[in-house]
Amino acid sequence: MADSPAVAVDALRDFVAHALTTCGVPEPDAGKVAGLMVDADIYGYDTHGVFRLRQYLARLRDGGCNPTARFSIAHETVASAVIDGDNGLGHLAMAAARDLAIKKARTTGIGWVGVRRGNHAGPLALYVRPQAEAGLLGMAASVGSANHVPPYGGTDLLIGTNPIAFSAPATGPDPFVFDMATTVAAMGKIKTLLQQGKDMPEGWMVGRDGTPLTDPAQSSDGFLLPIGGPKGFGLSVAIGLMAGVLNGAAFGSKVVDFTKDTTSPTNTGQFVVALDPAAFGIGDGFAEEAARVFSEMRASAPLPGHDRVRLPGDGKSAAAEARRENGLTLNPALRRDLNALAADCGLDAPFPEDEH
Repeated sequence: MADSPAVAVDALRDFVAHALTTCGVPEPDAGKVAGLMVDADIYGYDTHGVFRLRQYLARLRDGGCNPTARFSIAHETVASAVIDGDNGLGHLAMAAARDLAIKKARTTGIGWVGVRRGNHAGPLALYVRPQAEAGLLGMAASVGSANHVPPYGGTDLLIGTNPIAFSAPATGPDPFVFDMATTVAAMGKIKTLLQQGKDMPEGWMVGRDGTPLTDPAQSSDGFLLPIGGPKGFGLSVAIGLMAGVLNGAAFGSKVVDFTKDTTSPTNTGQFVVALDPAAFGIGDGFAEEAARVFSEMRASAPLPGHDRVRLPGDGKSAAAEARRENGLTLNPALRRDLNALAADCGLDAPFPEDEH
């Protein structure tokens, strides 16, 4: 990584957008999706950013994802809605859900917007950070785009990584932004290790015999482990009910593995929430009180051998600004993959120095 020169954010965004247009995505949509994908890398969610371009292009090329989708509102109340993503790129429907949830929260105090017939949309942090930056609380969750987890104690793959994210405003440089999978590790991390030729740590996956699995090339033969054992399993099921069943989206055996099956619609389900503290009579006081509590936590003396206490989201604003100014450093394996994708799309290699 240290030997890889940084790539300008604008150049990377333009390349991703051009690659998407070669698969029939209209330029405005391609630009919006490319912007969100690069934002994922800017904020440090590199397993869910530009790294995912190969998967998205494969589904667009093979018919599993609609390049010219036009999302619509399938059902709506004053505080809630369900968006039909028309099987398009997931970022488009989720960005619309986020914006609509914020609009409703400004009017009613809360906005809850679900998505059906969506697709993988990158990290959920993209759809909760704007709420916190606007002085609101945010939440989002999704049914995973493939099943890698059995029900606790079982052996049938019926649950995904089912991520969930929260955000909250706080006075200071960084809002609280917490984005996690309900498994010990996100599948994106395992895919990244596979691309880089590295092993997984023990405790991420087990084989069908229950023994630790560390070879990411064998991940399809094993199970991802839920966080906290049965507690993580229960949380994952709850997310599946709210993001999947409630929206008329896939859950359980109806989930399509969007990597292995590039021709079938996934009907991915998600939801985005925005909550206005003013609806509870606290308004701007929430951010001030949150900052006070966070300061107490950061001031807690660390245990021997531990770094100082940090809150989710700490340092991300400054790191993101530095990446916007200085560019993104992508690992060599990803740079080679993007060059290969460029050749497939008939585009100039974004990293020509890596071709030799």
